Order: sequence, then C-alpha cells, then structure tokens
Amino acid sequence: MTYEALFESICRKKSYLCVGLDTDIRKIPAHLLKEKDPVFEFNRQIIDATADFCVSYKPNTAFYEALGPKGWESLQKTVEYIPKTHFTIADAKRGDIGNTSGLYARTFFDPASSGMDFDAVTVAPYMGSDSVKPFLEFENKWVILLALTSNSGSNDFQRLDSEGASLYEHVLRTSQTWAGPDRMMYVLGATQASEFQKIRTVIPEHFMLVPGVGAQGGSLEEVSKYGMNAHCGLLVNASRSIIYAGNDKDFALKAKEEASGMQQEMEIYLDRYCK
Repeated sequence: MTYEALFESICRKKSYLCVGLDTDIRKIPAHLLKEKDPVFEFNRQIIDATADFCVSYKPNTAFYEALGPKGWESLQKTVEYIPKTHFTIADAKRGDIGNTSGLYARTFFDPASSGMDFDAVTVAPYMGSDSVKPFLEFENKWVILLALTSNSGSNDFQRLDSEGASLYEHVLRTSQTWAGPDRMMYVLGATQASEFQKIRTVIPEHFMLVPGVGAQGGSLEEVSKYGMNAHCGLLVNASRSIIYAGNDKDFALKAKEEASGMQQEMEIYLDRYCK
C-alpha cells in the first residue's frame, strides 16, 4: 500500500485506527477453545466486526510464535483473511546484521517463501543501517522503526543525550537518509504525546504508528492534536481495549462497539486537526 493509498483509506473511512491482534489463547472466550483453530477463529470474528472502522491490523508475532507451528499457521491464515484494503503490520521488532535481516524480511514480505505478505514490519534500529536496509529491498514494503516507546524502560536508552539531542532524535534524523515518508514510519508511544510537536519538526511528513491509546492510558485527542499533519500521518493502535472489550459469546459485538467509538472520535479530530 502506498502513502497516497493509505491516506485515501483514512479519508474514506474517517479513521486512522489500527487494531492490534495481540491474541492470547489464555484470554480468548472459553467457547472458542472447541474450535479447530481457536486463535484464528477469534481473529476472524474480530476482523469481521471491526473492518469497517479501521484502516490497519497489527498482529504482534510473539503471541503466535509462543504457540509454535500452530501459531504460525494461525498467523498466516489471519494475514490472508484481512481484507486487502487494510494496511497490515507484522509487529515483530526484528533487527540484526544484514543477511539475517534479509531472512527476516523474507519471512514477512515474501509469500513464496513463508506464505505471509505483510505491508510493513516493525524493526529495531539499534544495529544501524545495515540491519534495516534489507527490509527496504522489497518493493512497496514499509519499515516501521522503533523510536520513542511508551514503556517505562524507554528512558534507559531512548532519551540519552548525545551531542545535545536525545538518542531517539538521532534515530529519526539518521534513518531519513535510508528511506522517505513513502517507505518509513516510526513507532512513537501515545504516552509521549507531549513531545509530538517537537518530533513533527524532525519528521513533518512521515506516518507515526502510535501504540498506548486505550488500555495503556494515552490520550487520543493529544496524539491527534500534536501528531497529525496534512495527510493525517497517524496510525493509532488499540489492542486490548478492543479485542478484549468482551469475554463471552458477544465478544465480537463488544469489539465492534469499541472500534466504532474510536472511529467516531477520530472523525472529529480529522476535521479539527488534519489541515
């Protein structure tokens, strides 16, 4: 999916919601455990319930890897089931030396190799350019680089001062020489929204993938006010607050209600701040 197509999808749906499919088999409704593939059945119903209100889905691969081969099968089926109109993100947080990164890229971008065909993958930048560029060798695929995250430990390294700027600012500036806004996004946590105005001076055109709204307590209005640009420039992820909004046979309906509520709020902020 191109930058322009993603913005068109946002405008059409009046939403910049990304639904995180962090599907924990220990948390899904008990009645689904009778299914042949409980994880996929949960995801299928969540996707059916929320597709009209979001523009993106983001499976966190750890929840599938923990189940071994069956988990990978559930993940592959999930990616195939997501409508092609939606931007798909493998939240894998990979990042290693070049030849290893090339294999990670093949895992998520080459259906002839792995069976999976995501639009984007999250990548850790710590090992530098040669750990990121192999992902960019796949045409029309995106890298979503970890920059400033919501977890408490983010202060251990991401805010370290180096030559008058935080380490995460160096990540933002340097990585722009590897790819433009049409191929590179950044993970920027919602609980850091107070810094989004400063961040926008560094990456005025790039999309931000923003976790931390919902269960983690980030403010959707603050994220929108300080992070939005003329092309929206935001994908706001909500995982637990949507997929676990209900825990009984009506779980999909509860997820639909939660996603619809977020979409309606986003419509207000698009009109107010996307200028």
